[in-house]
Amino acid sequence: MPDDSFDADETIEALTHAYGLKDEIRTGWQLRGIERPESVAAHSWGVSLLVVRFCPPDLDRERALEIAAVHDVAEAEIGDIATRAETGAQTVEKAEKERRERAAMDGPLAGLGTDIREVWEAYEARESPEARFVKDMDLLDTCLQALVYEREGRYDPDADNGHFEEYDALDEFFATSEPRLSTERGRELFERVRERYEAARTESETGGATDGGP
Repeated sequence: MPDDSFDADETIEALTHAYGLKDEIRTGWQLRGIERPESVAAHSWGVSLLVVRFCPPDLDRERALEIAAVHDVAEAEIGDIATRAETGAQTVEKAEKERRERAAMDGPLAGLGTDIREVWEAYEARESPEARFVKDMDLLDTCLQALVYEREGRYDPDADNGHFEEYDALDEFFATSEPRLSTERGRELFERVRERYEAARTESETGGATDGGP
């Protein structure tokens, strides 16, 4: 529900901070050496599109879309802190990340209004089925993006990369996503995307050759 009791000037100033999300490049892709990686705002659009397409009929799709639109807004201030699977690779602990996000929402982004703050809080709490579904679409979007990058060859899998030592190719993004999925629909879609990713990896490694090819 829109909050009509807002201060237009305060909201506009807060939006100038929130719009930093358009230029905030997703850290995980940067670390992996992806060419022309997406921004966090582009990721949020992807999550929203997945919500539109896959939201179960028993959920409130409008509510889920609200959550998808604002779920990463605090990263406009704190930056994108990637979730890592490798031992010791996580640069910021979860509690510290949450503290920084809340400081951003209480500070430069407070002018976005109580309605946006409430939606953001709902995502962080994950107590509603809509919030849990959006989280799964957040994870699925990362895996879909990995599939796109793999198919397009947007990184050098043979390059020395000290950030990715335990996982080959873009496997880490699937490794960090799978254990955090919490809905049946999310797990089903994840498996379908992973199948396509693994096929794309095989094609990349074999140069597109088939069993009967050269």
